[in-house]
Amino acid sequence: MSNPNKTDVAIIGAGPVGLFAIFQLGMLGFRCQVVDALDGIGGQCIALYPEKPIFDIPGYPKIEAAALIHRLEEQASPFAPIFHLGQQATGLTRLEDGRWRLETSAGTVIEAGAVVIAAGSGAFGPNRPPIEGIEAYEGKSLHYMVKRREDFRGKKVVIAGGGDSAVDWALSLSEIAQVMVVHRRGKFRAAYENVCRLEQLHAEGVLELVVPYQLQGLEGHDGQLDAVTVSTLEGTVRRLEADAMLAFFGLSMNLGPIAEWGLALERHMLTVDPATCQTSVPGIFAIGDINTYPGKLKLILTGFAEAAHAAHAIHPILRPDTALHFEYSTTKGVPAGG
Repeated sequence: MSNPNKTDVAIIGAGPVGLFAIFQLGMLGFRCQVVDALDGIGGQCIALYPEKPIFDIPGYPKIEAAALIHRLEEQASPFAPIFHLGQQATGLTRLEDGRWRLETSAGTVIEAGAVVIAAGSGAFGPNRPPIEGIEAYEGKSLHYMVKRREDFRGKKVVIAGGGDSAVDWALSLSEIAQVMVVHRRGKFRAAYENVCRLEQLHAEGVLELVVPYQLQGLEGHDGQLDAVTVSTLEGTVRRLEADAMLAFFGLSMNLGPIAEWGLALERHMLTVDPATCQTSVPGIFAIGDINTYPGKLKLILTGFAEAAHAAHAIHPILRPDTALHFEYSTTKGVPAGG
Protein backbone atom coordinates (compact mmCIF):
# COMPACT_ATOMS: atom_id res chain seq x y z
CA MET A 1 0.00 0.00 0.00
CA SER A 2 1.22 3.51 -0.81
CA ASN A 3 2.61 5.69 1.93
CA PRO A 4 -0.35 7.63 3.30
CA ASN A 5 -0.82 11.32 2.65
CA LYS A 6 -1.66 12.83 6.04
CA THR A 7 -3.95 15.83 6.32
CA ASP A 8 -6.63 17.34 8.53
CA VAL A 9 -9.63 16.80 6.23
CA ALA A 10 -10.14 14.68 3.14
CA ILE A 11 -12.68 16.09 0.68
CA ILE A 12 -14.31 13.89 -1.94
CA GLY A 13 -15.37 16.06 -4.87
CA ALA A 14 -13.74 19.12 -6.43
CA GLY A 15 -16.90 20.82 -7.66
CA PRO A 16 -17.95 24.29 -6.50
CA VAL A 17 -19.12 23.12 -3.06
CA GLY A 18 -15.98 21.06 -2.46
CA LEU A 19 -13.80 24.03 -3.45
CA PHE A 20 -15.64 26.34 -1.07
CA ALA A 21 -15.21 23.76 1.71
CA ILE A 22 -11.44 24.14 1.27
CA PHE A 23 -11.83 27.84 1.99
CA GLN A 24 -14.11 27.38 4.99
CA LEU A 25 -11.86 24.74 6.53
CA GLY A 26 -8.78 26.80 5.73
CA MET A 27 -10.24 29.77 7.57
CA LEU A 28 -10.34 27.55 10.65
CA GLY A 29 -6.74 26.48 10.16
CA PHE A 30 -7.27 23.05 8.61
CA ARG A 31 -5.36 21.55 5.68
CA CYS A 32 -7.26 19.65 2.98
CA GLN A 33 -6.58 17.05 0.35
CA VAL A 34 -9.18 16.58 -2.37
CA VAL A 35 -10.09 13.57 -4.52
CA ASP A 36 -12.11 13.77 -7.74
CA ALA A 37 -12.83 11.23 -10.47
CA LEU A 38 -12.62 13.90 -13.18
CA ASP A 39 -9.28 15.00 -14.61
CA GLY A 40 -9.79 18.61 -13.52
CA ILE A 41 -11.53 20.60 -10.83
CA GLY A 42 -15.01 22.07 -11.21
CA GLY A 43 -17.28 19.02 -11.30
CA GLN A 44 -20.38 19.31 -13.47
CA CYS A 45 -19.85 23.07 -13.89
CA ILE A 46 -16.79 22.33 -16.03
CA ALA A 47 -17.73 18.92 -17.42
CA LEU A 48 -21.23 19.81 -18.57
CA TYR A 49 -21.76 23.56 -18.97
CA PRO A 50 -18.55 25.64 -18.59
CA GLU A 51 -19.88 28.50 -20.73
CA LYS A 52 -23.42 28.45 -19.35
CA PRO A 53 -24.34 31.54 -17.30
CA ILE A 54 -25.45 31.10 -13.68
CA PHE A 55 -27.72 33.79 -12.26
CA ASP A 56 -28.23 32.87 -8.58
CA ILE A 57 -24.73 33.26 -7.10
CA PRO A 58 -24.79 36.08 -4.53
CA GLY A 59 -22.88 39.12 -5.72
CA TYR A 60 -22.83 37.97 -9.34
CA PRO A 61 -25.92 38.96 -11.36
CA LYS A 62 -24.48 36.67 -14.04
CA ILE A 63 -21.36 34.50 -14.10
CA GLU A 64 -20.33 31.67 -16.41
CA ALA A 65 -19.80 28.31 -14.72
CA ALA A 66 -16.10 28.16 -15.65
CA ALA A 67 -15.53 31.68 -14.27
CA LEU A 68 -17.21 30.70 -11.00
CA ILE A 69 -14.87 27.72 -10.65
CA HIS A 70 -11.87 29.95 -11.36
CA ARG A 71 -12.98 32.36 -8.62
CA LEU A 72 -13.49 29.52 -6.13
CA GLU A 73 -10.07 28.09 -6.97
CA GLU A 74 -8.53 31.52 -6.40
CA GLN A 75 -10.36 31.82 -3.08
CA ALA A 76 -9.09 28.42 -1.90
CA SER A 77 -5.51 28.82 -3.14
CA PRO A 78 -4.10 30.55 -0.01
CA PHE A 79 -4.71 27.32 1.89
CA ALA A 80 -2.58 25.20 -0.49
CA PRO A 81 -4.97 22.30 -1.04
CA ILE A 82 -3.56 19.13 -2.58
CA PHE A 83 -5.66 17.63 -5.39
CA HIS A 84 -5.73 13.98 -6.43
CA LEU A 85 -7.57 14.13 -9.77
CA GLY A 86 -8.61 11.47 -12.23
CA GLN A 87 -9.18 8.94 -9.46
CA GLN A 88 -12.28 7.71 -7.70
CA ALA A 89 -12.63 7.33 -3.92
CA THR A 90 -13.00 3.56 -3.47
CA GLY A 91 -12.46 2.64 0.18
CA LEU A 92 -12.96 4.31 3.55
CA THR A 93 -11.97 2.69 6.84
CA ARG A 94 -11.67 3.90 10.41
CA LEU A 95 -8.25 3.60 12.02
CA GLU A 96 -7.61 2.65 15.62
CA ASP A 97 -6.74 6.24 16.52
CA GLY A 98 -10.13 7.43 15.23
CA ARG A 99 -8.79 8.92 12.02
CA TRP A 100 -9.96 7.85 8.57
CA ARG A 101 -8.09 6.12 5.76
CA LEU A 102 -9.38 6.99 2.29
CA GLU A 103 -8.19 4.94 -0.68
CA THR A 104 -8.58 5.72 -4.37
CA SER A 105 -8.68 3.82 -7.64
CA ALA A 106 -5.15 5.06 -8.38
CA GLY A 107 -3.74 3.58 -5.16
CA THR A 108 -3.54 6.94 -3.35
CA VAL A 109 -4.04 6.69 0.42
CA ILE A 110 -5.08 9.69 2.52
CA GLU A 111 -5.30 9.67 6.30
CA ALA A 112 -7.46 12.44 7.76
CA GLY A 113 -9.23 13.37 10.95
CA ALA A 114 -12.53 13.99 9.16
CA VAL A 115 -14.04 13.37 5.74
CA VAL A 116 -16.28 15.71 3.73
CA ILE A 117 -18.21 14.16 0.85
CA ALA A 118 -19.01 16.84 -1.73
CA ALA A 119 -19.47 14.50 -4.66
CA GLY A 120 -22.52 16.18 -6.19
CA SER A 121 -24.80 13.47 -7.52
CA GLY A 122 -22.02 10.92 -7.42
CA ALA A 123 -20.32 9.41 -10.43
CA PHE A 124 -22.14 10.54 -13.53
CA GLY A 125 -22.22 9.96 -17.25
CA PRO A 126 -24.51 10.78 -20.14
CA ASN A 127 -27.56 8.73 -21.07
CA ARG A 128 -26.71 7.57 -24.58
CA PRO A 129 -29.45 7.33 -27.22
CA PRO A 130 -29.86 3.72 -28.45
CA ILE A 131 -28.37 4.21 -31.91
CA GLU A 132 -26.31 1.51 -33.58
CA GLY A 133 -22.67 2.51 -34.09
CA ILE A 134 -22.93 5.67 -31.98
CA GLU A 135 -19.59 4.99 -30.26
CA ALA A 136 -17.68 5.73 -33.48
CA TYR A 137 -18.86 9.36 -33.40
CA GLU A 138 -18.62 10.12 -29.67
CA GLY A 139 -16.11 12.82 -28.81
CA LYS A 140 -15.56 13.61 -32.50
CA SER A 141 -18.75 14.95 -34.02
CA LEU A 142 -21.27 13.72 -31.41
CA HIS A 143 -21.10 15.29 -27.98
CA TYR A 144 -22.97 15.15 -24.68
CA MET A 145 -21.71 18.52 -23.50
CA VAL A 146 -20.43 21.80 -24.91
CA LYS A 147 -16.89 22.64 -23.89
CA ARG A 148 -16.39 25.53 -26.29
CA ARG A 149 -19.26 27.29 -27.97
CA GLU A 150 -16.99 28.52 -30.76
CA ASP A 151 -16.31 24.93 -31.88
CA PHE A 152 -19.75 24.95 -33.52
CA ARG A 153 -19.54 28.27 -35.36
CA GLY A 154 -20.78 28.00 -38.93
CA LYS A 155 -21.74 24.34 -38.57
CA LYS A 156 -24.97 22.42 -39.11
CA VAL A 157 -25.84 21.20 -35.61
CA VAL A 158 -28.54 18.74 -34.60
CA ILE A 159 -29.56 19.08 -30.96
CA ALA A 160 -31.51 16.13 -29.56
CA GLY A 161 -33.55 16.48 -26.36
CA GLY A 162 -36.35 18.49 -24.84
CA GLY A 163 -35.05 19.69 -21.47
CA ASP A 164 -33.27 22.82 -20.27
CA SER A 165 -29.84 21.85 -21.64
CA ALA A 166 -31.19 21.20 -25.13
CA VAL A 167 -33.23 24.40 -25.21
CA ASP A 168 -30.49 26.56 -23.66
CA TRP A 169 -27.88 25.44 -26.17
CA ALA A 170 -30.30 25.69 -29.07
CA LEU A 171 -30.88 29.35 -28.20
CA SER A 172 -27.18 30.03 -27.73
CA LEU A 173 -25.84 28.17 -30.77
CA SER A 174 -28.51 29.56 -33.09
CA GLU A 175 -26.53 32.81 -32.97
CA ILE A 176 -23.49 31.20 -34.63
CA ALA A 177 -24.68 27.94 -36.24
CA GLN A 178 -27.50 26.34 -38.23
CA VAL A 179 -29.48 24.55 -35.52
CA MET A 180 -32.08 21.78 -35.79
CA VAL A 181 -33.77 20.61 -32.58
CA VAL A 182 -35.09 17.04 -32.55
CA HIS A 183 -37.62 16.09 -29.85
CA ARG A 184 -40.09 13.21 -29.71
CA ARG A 185 -42.85 15.53 -28.47
CA GLY A 186 -44.09 18.92 -29.50
CA LYS A 187 -43.84 20.10 -25.88
CA PHE A 188 -40.50 20.95 -24.26
CA ARG A 189 -39.57 20.46 -20.58
CA ALA A 190 -37.67 23.69 -20.10
CA ALA A 191 -38.12 27.16 -18.64
CA TYR A 192 -41.27 28.71 -20.07
CA GLU A 193 -39.63 31.92 -21.30
CA ASN A 194 -36.89 29.93 -23.05
CA VAL A 195 -39.42 27.66 -24.76
CA CYS A 196 -41.30 30.75 -25.97
CA ARG A 197 -38.06 32.18 -27.35
CA LEU A 198 -37.26 28.84 -29.03
CA GLU A 199 -40.63 28.75 -30.76
CA GLN A 200 -40.26 32.38 -31.81
CA LEU A 201 -36.88 31.68 -33.42
CA HIS A 202 -38.43 28.70 -35.24
CA ALA A 203 -41.24 30.92 -36.54
CA GLU A 204 -38.64 33.46 -37.72
CA GLY A 205 -36.65 30.74 -39.50
CA VAL A 206 -33.57 31.22 -37.31
CA LEU A 207 -33.62 27.57 -36.22
CA GLU A 208 -35.73 24.51 -37.02
CA LEU A 209 -37.84 22.44 -34.63
CA VAL A 210 -37.99 18.86 -35.88
CA VAL A 211 -40.94 17.58 -33.83
CA PRO A 212 -42.34 15.12 -33.08
CA TYR A 213 -39.41 13.00 -34.27
CA GLN A 214 -36.98 10.64 -32.59
CA LEU A 215 -33.43 9.66 -33.50
CA GLN A 216 -33.08 6.70 -35.84
CA GLY A 217 -29.54 6.57 -37.19
CA LEU A 218 -26.28 8.32 -38.02
CA GLU A 219 -24.49 8.65 -41.35
CA GLY A 220 -20.83 9.51 -41.77
CA HIS A 221 -17.31 8.11 -41.81
CA ASP A 222 -14.25 8.08 -39.54
CA GLY A 223 -16.25 9.61 -36.71
CA GLN A 224 -17.43 12.59 -38.75
CA LEU A 225 -21.17 12.99 -39.16
CA ASP A 226 -22.72 13.71 -42.54
CA ALA A 227 -26.37 13.35 -41.51
CA VAL A 228 -28.77 12.28 -38.76
CA THR A 229 -31.86 10.29 -39.69
CA VAL A 230 -35.01 10.76 -37.61
CA SER A 231 -38.48 9.26 -37.75
CA THR A 232 -41.99 9.73 -36.41
CA LEU A 233 -43.93 7.01 -34.61
CA GLU A 234 -45.91 6.57 -37.84
CA GLY A 235 -42.71 5.78 -39.75
CA THR A 236 -42.07 9.05 -41.58
CA VAL A 237 -38.30 9.39 -42.01
CA ARG A 238 -36.25 12.57 -42.48
CA ARG A 239 -32.57 12.97 -43.22
CA LEU A 240 -30.95 15.99 -41.55
CA GLU A 241 -27.59 17.04 -42.95
CA ALA A 242 -25.31 17.68 -40.00
CA ASP A 243 -21.70 18.43 -39.10
CA ALA A 244 -22.24 17.76 -35.41
CA MET A 245 -24.83 16.48 -32.99
CA LEU A 246 -25.46 17.31 -29.33
CA ALA A 247 -27.46 14.74 -27.37
CA PHE A 248 -29.05 15.93 -24.12
CA PHE A 249 -30.93 13.03 -22.56
CA GLY A 250 -29.86 13.65 -18.97
CA LEU A 251 -27.27 11.91 -16.84
CA SER A 252 -27.09 8.50 -15.28
CA MET A 253 -25.83 8.96 -11.76
CA ASN A 254 -24.81 6.65 -8.95
CA LEU A 255 -22.94 6.92 -5.69
CA GLY A 256 -20.44 4.25 -6.71
CA PRO A 257 -18.35 2.89 -3.81
CA ILE A 258 -19.76 5.55 -1.44
CA ALA A 259 -23.00 3.54 -1.32
CA GLU A 260 -21.07 0.66 0.28
CA TRP A 261 -19.63 2.65 3.18
CA GLY A 262 -22.49 2.00 5.59
CA LEU A 263 -23.86 5.56 5.54
CA ALA A 264 -27.62 6.09 5.88
CA LEU A 265 -29.26 6.71 2.52
CA GLU A 266 -32.57 8.11 1.31
CA ARG A 267 -33.39 8.02 -2.42
CA HIS A 268 -29.70 7.51 -3.26
CA MET A 269 -28.65 10.55 -1.21
CA LEU A 270 -26.84 10.71 2.13
CA THR A 271 -29.01 11.75 5.05
CA VAL A 272 -27.41 14.36 7.29
CA ASP A 273 -28.14 16.50 10.33
CA PRO A 274 -28.89 19.90 8.74
CA ALA A 275 -27.26 21.73 11.67
CA THR A 276 -23.86 20.09 11.06
CA CYS A 277 -24.15 18.16 7.77
CA GLN A 278 -22.79 15.13 9.60
CA THR A 279 -23.90 11.79 8.16
CA SER A 280 -25.06 8.81 10.21
CA VAL A 281 -21.38 8.05 10.90
CA PRO A 282 -19.58 10.53 13.18
CA GLY A 283 -16.65 12.22 11.50
CA ILE A 284 -18.07 11.88 7.98
CA PHE A 285 -19.91 14.88 6.54
CA ALA A 286 -21.83 15.37 3.29
CA ILE A 287 -22.52 18.70 1.61
CA GLY A 288 -24.12 19.80 -1.64
CA ASP A 289 -26.38 17.78 -3.91
CA ILE A 290 -25.27 14.45 -2.45
CA ASN A 291 -27.02 15.07 0.89
CA THR A 292 -30.66 15.30 1.93
CA TYR A 293 -32.67 16.55 4.90
CA PRO A 294 -36.14 18.07 5.38
CA GLY A 295 -36.43 21.31 3.43
CA LYS A 296 -33.27 20.74 1.38
CA LEU A 297 -32.88 23.04 -1.64
CA LYS A 298 -30.56 21.78 -4.38
CA LEU A 299 -28.81 25.07 -5.06
CA ILE A 300 -25.09 25.88 -5.21
CA LEU A 301 -25.60 28.59 -2.59
CA THR A 302 -27.16 25.99 -0.24
CA GLY A 303 -24.05 23.87 -0.66
CA PHE A 304 -21.87 26.86 0.18
CA ALA A 305 -23.72 27.35 3.47
CA GLU A 306 -23.46 23.61 4.21
CA ALA A 307 -19.68 23.84 3.73
CA ALA A 308 -19.55 26.42 6.51
CA HIS A 309 -21.77 24.31 8.80
CA ALA A 310 -19.58 21.25 8.25
CA ALA A 311 -16.32 23.15 8.80
CA HIS A 312 -17.49 24.50 12.15
CA ALA A 313 -18.76 21.05 13.18
CA ILE A 314 -15.39 19.52 12.30
CA HIS A 315 -13.45 21.94 14.52
CA PRO A 316 -14.36 20.32 17.87
CA ILE A 317 -13.55 16.89 16.41
CA LEU A 318 -10.04 17.84 15.33
CA ARG A 319 -9.33 20.38 18.08
CA PRO A 320 -11.42 19.27 21.08
CA ASP A 321 -9.30 21.28 23.53
CA THR A 322 -9.48 24.56 21.62
CA ALA A 323 -12.51 26.81 21.82
CA LEU A 324 -13.73 28.16 18.51
CA HIS A 325 -14.55 31.84 18.71
CA PHE A 326 -16.69 32.81 15.75
CA GLU A 327 -15.29 35.75 13.78
CA TYR A 328 -16.33 37.37 10.53
CA SER A 329 -13.81 37.29 7.67
CA THR A 330 -13.89 41.09 7.62
CA THR A 331 -12.42 40.98 11.12
CA LYS A 332 -9.91 38.14 10.91
CA GLY A 333 -8.92 38.41 7.26
CA VAL A 334 -7.57 35.38 5.41
CA PRO A 335 -4.87 33.54 7.38
CA ALA A 336 -1.89 32.02 5.61
CA GLY A 337 -2.41 28.45 4.44
CA GLY A 338 -0.85 25.57 6.30
